[in-house]
Amino acid sequence: MKVKMMLMLLAVMLVVAACGKKEETPAAEGTKEDTQAAQEVTLKVATLIPPMTDVLDIVKPLLKEDGVNLEVVVLSDNVQPNTALANKEVDANFFQHVPYMTQYNEANNANLVAVQPIYNAIYGGYSKKYKTIEELPEGATVAIANDPSNIGRSLVMLEQNGLIKLKEGVGFNATQADITENTKNFKFEEVDLLMLARMMDDADLVAMTPAYASPLGLTPKKDALLTEKDDSHFAITMVAREDNKDSEAIQKLAKRMAGPEVKAFFEEKYADIAIPAFK
Repeated sequence: MKVKMMLMLLAVMLVVAACGKKEETPAAEGTKEDTQAAQEVTLKVATLIPPMTDVLDIVKPLLKEDGVNLEVVVLSDNVQPNTALANKEVDANFFQHVPYMTQYNEANNANLVAVQPIYNAIYGGYSKKYKTIEELPEGATVAIANDPSNIGRSLVMLEQNGLIKLKEGVGFNATQADITENTKNFKFEEVDLLMLARMMDDADLVAMTPAYASPLGLTPKKDALLTEKDDSHFAITMVAREDNKDSEAIQKLAKRMAGPEVKAFFEEKYADIAIPAFK
């Protein structure tokens, strides 16, 4: 009897143990999910204002599907995004064109690199006081950005529209010293990029991208007195560092930012001010 009782007890213990193993299955699945979460990569991307922030908001859930957690870092001026990237505080940034990036690299011995052009912002000249370029008076004040790449861009746009002449061959490297003809004696006031919109009340003409004109309700096709003839040289680009530009996460970011969802966004929401720089 004792032997039979022991055998029955052993059988019950085996059944209970087997049931216990079956009950552990959900926990095992949870461990698998935890492992997947641990494998997810976080990318920090510095940016400034719409439509740059809009683009990153669009790709954020798409990147989640790719195993990349996108953290958008919105900064307050046009120097911090490059400084943060160079110091490895963020993994990429999205706010600038390549000439501006090149200028930063040269001035700071940095190694930032262009990864993916996203959109061409139509550069234009705007005025609160005048409806046409012909109305600009003698000695009018023209406000332009104060960084070298955008100084050159502004002066070339003015030359393309017949307002000034520049030293032959200087191109986008132009400065005020390269102006050879200024028949109306325009006065140029160089200010920080983020101050351009505020100059609309004081200057007679303000040269700026749609990113700064749009919050004022202005679009280049409808409101600009003049626009540049070719903006592809200044496509707003996603930028990384030499040491991480080829990483899987950065390449996934580039692919999503140049994807059909972003293209549709520009075509539907920003057709008047921006053109996708990718096919």
